[in-house]
Amino acid sequence: MDKLKQLTAVLAATTLITGCSTLPHDTDPQVLRSFVPSESTQEVAGPISNQDPDLLLRGFFSAGAYPTQQYEAAKAYLTENARGTWDPQATIRILDRIDLNTLPGSTDEERTIAIRGTQVGSLGSGGVYQPDNTEYEDEITMRQEDGEWRIDALPEGIVLERNDLRNHYAPHDLYFFDPSGEVLVSDRRWLFNESQSIDTVMMSLLVGGPSPSIAPGVVNPLGADATFVGYNDGEFQFTGLGNLDDNARLRFAAQVVWTLARADIAGPYTLVADGAPLLSEFPTLSTDDVAEYNPDSYTNSVATLFALQNGSVSRVSTGSTSPLPGGWSSGDIDSISISTSANVVAAVRHRGEEAVLSVGSLEGTTSEVLTAESITRPTFEYAATGLWAVLDGETPVRIARSSATGELVQTEAEIVLPRDVTGPISEFQLSRTGVRAAMIIEGRVYVGVVTRPGPGERRITNITEVAPSLGEAALSINWRPDGILLVGTSIPETPLWRVEQDGSAVVSMPSGNLNAPVVAVASSATTVYVTDAHAMLQLPTADNDIWREVPGLLGTRAAPVVAY
Repeated sequence: MDKLKQLTAVLAATTLITGCSTLPHDTDPQVLRSFVPSESTQEVAGPISNQDPDLLLRGFFSAGAYPTQQYEAAKAYLTENARGTWDPQATIRILDRIDLNTLPGSTDEERTIAIRGTQVGSLGSGGVYQPDNTEYEDEITMRQEDGEWRIDALPEGIVLERNDLRNHYAPHDLYFFDPSGEVLVSDRRWLFNESQSIDTVMMSLLVGGPSPSIAPGVVNPLGADATFVGYNDGEFQFTGLGNLDDNARLRFAAQVVWTLARADIAGPYTLVADGAPLLSEFPTLSTDDVAEYNPDSYTNSVATLFALQNGSVSRVSTGSTSPLPGGWSSGDIDSISISTSANVVAAVRHRGEEAVLSVGSLEGTTSEVLTAESITRPTFEYAATGLWAVLDGETPVRIARSSATGELVQTEAEIVLPRDVTGPISEFQLSRTGVRAAMIIEGRVYVGVVTRPGPGERRITNITEVAPSLGEAALSINWRPDGILLVGTSIPETPLWRVEQDGSAVVSMPSGNLNAPVVAVASSATTVYVTDAHAMLQLPTADNDIWREVPGLLGTRAAPVVAY
């Protein structure tokens, strides 16, 4: 075990805000290979004899949830002619619901039916979900064949109702390393949940590389010739890994182990590369062997609650509050972020018509870093190796301490917004890993990927709107430790929402006694905190009903700050 720990120690850099991390060489993103689902043992009912066209058509849409045997279940609903020409794998559209209406001109032998609905997303190669919010409409022509209605003309691809996606597919996380090699980043895939061998499906996808959306922000050490051979004789077997050194082999082992473990595939795991153990001295591995890369490390960490009230910051503990010393109780703070593990505080203050960004320690020492007309709430990278904010609604900046001079260095980051997205950035928050960035622009919620084009450079790209159904109502955002995004809004009936990182679900949270607007949100692993129209409130994640005031802050409208 000593050898493995020595290898791990080489990778585990722990530089905080007081020093810069060394940037590794980026590898080129690998093209995601075509995804072929595994077979299912479940029998799927085919068309019912003498069924009316509209009911038969609904059976066809439900059968589209079964990708096995090249969508043979869905093809059973087609005429012989359509079976030979229809391409079910062209796309998978996800609709909130499917409405059917027979169009004029239909006869007893042929009917044309309009299909309509709101497309909420699509499922791409490798099970990658892409959110959407557009109206979908197309037509399907049905004919009598041997006395039974069958589909004769239809659009390419699969159309699924959202409920069918959730009933027959499940989200699973693949893991890839951030460029520092310190933290695993999740890459969510929706996989057919009746597959006989979900573990081999996931290993094939892992070797295929990260999805296009996250690829620019992570590294993939595997070459194009890397292949997952299969699970044979209790071994996960790979080939084409001869180019990996010991460090890269350990990283890949951590990817494999945590990808399998988080899918509830029990270990220990025997990993074989090119006919020999992936790690020569450790033919089998468990999560304990790569525990330092546990994606749930923040979820299991102890969180500290602070409150920002009347421009000053207090620690909240056991029903009482204690003001932070020095410059953090100055009465002029507008927003603040805290890392207790790194002993770093970053705050935005108001000074006349200027906004000032200050950085310091919990003991109260502060130093001014920059000024602008407006500065968003600061946000830390993983392990507080740097902090970010957006100046004047349009310029992201990164602050880190130079390892050469010891001075704080400010670097502007490029942000690549979609062509049709304009307006100031009012909120900007990095995910726990520092690879994803959530932002609010004109009340809409977007998530992008932080990339490193060169040493010291940062760019935010692949920016996607993840909660289009909320319209322009978003006011505040924060990442939960598990990677879910919390969104506070101005919507009176449902002021607080949770958004999956891929936008596949946008779900309102309990709102019985919340009063819009929700202008601040924060979360530990066990509790969600918000600031609504009247007070700072909390809701244990195990509860699902009543928001309560925070002990020590009764009747107080403070902003919550959760620190690790």
